[in-house]
Amino acid sequence: MKKIRIALAGCGRISQNHFESFKELKGKYELAAVCDIVKDRADSASQKYGGKVFYDYSEMLKYGEFDVVTIATPSGIHPDLGIMAAAAGKHVVTEKPMAVDLKKADDLIDACDKYGVKLFVVKQNRLNATMALLKKAVDKKRFGRIYAMHVNVLWQRPQSYYDLAPWRGTSTLDGGSFMNQASHYVDSLLWLGGDIVEVEAFTATLERKIEMEDTGSAIFKFKSGAIGSMNVTMLTYPKNLEGSVMILGERGTVKVGGTSINHIDHWEFSDYDDDDKLVESSNYQPPNVYGFGHSPYYENVFSVLEGKDKPGTDGREGRKSLELILAIYKSAKEGRSVKLPLDTNNNL
Repeated sequence: MKKIRIALAGCGRISQNHFESFKELKGKYELAAVCDIVKDRADSASQKYGGKVFYDYSEMLKYGEFDVVTIATPSGIHPDLGIMAAAAGKHVVTEKPMAVDLKKADDLIDACDKYGVKLFVVKQNRLNATMALLKKAVDKKRFGRIYAMHVNVLWQRPQSYYDLAPWRGTSTLDGGSFMNQASHYVDSLLWLGGDIVEVEAFTATLERKIEMEDTGSAIFKFKSGAIGSMNVTMLTYPKNLEGSVMILGERGTVKVGGTSINHIDHWEFSDYDDDDKLVESSNYQPPNVYGFGHSPYYENVFSVLEGKDKPGTDGREGRKSLELILAIYKSAKEGRSVKLPLDTNNNL
């Protein structure tokens, strides 16, 4: 079995989850290169995890001794770097969100199609044990008709977090609490509840000195007729309180809670299923809000590149949550409900 050689661009906060996944899957992956414009960060990553070190992305692509590029830079430049990698014939793994506007997301999808490479958008929360069990219940139609779906992301990001880098909280490179911190939870709405046809939202910058929102709420109408809601804030005192997903249906009610959907708080259905015995064992204590989903995500990437599986979340799947986030922003900005789908001119 040939190892997949991988290069990573962006050695900041999220990169450790990727590096640890490569280390865990060392029988399948070899870290070939690391890149960051901050020299100390790139050097530190290379010293700890290996890989040839670069401080210029173009130079890393010229080196080219790898098969896949993982992009873990500020969100606003994900598509530009992904397009460059595709043009160099490299498969692309990009952190969420894949872009901060639809036109750029479409450009990235088109480039990967044009150059015949795979595009993967990281949505690792789908692979956490609690969410995988909930998805099985949805797919088995254990809820019957789903009436409502409610999501909370009640976390704390102090001003010092945003002050670590000038791009944080900006519209062009990061987005606000929906686009950045709650992006995976937006994905959960669509993954579990299906297409959303209309959204109405309010957002505000109540405390943090940033361009985008630190707090917001949205109400959704699903194509199925179900109603959904989402509450997000980065101002929870004094620390992260809850990251939760709740589904209420005709024959079942489930809440996956904890600080980051890591604990099943309530699991009740009218009919028994053997999956009910797995509830306690699916709970886990994560080292951070990212959970343990990156390694199984890279298992899927490997299987796809071996021709044995389909991508869990490719570019078109990743685009769906971006579109919904932009609809939330459009609704809040214009003070009205917004119907989906959007067109590619609906940017931040």
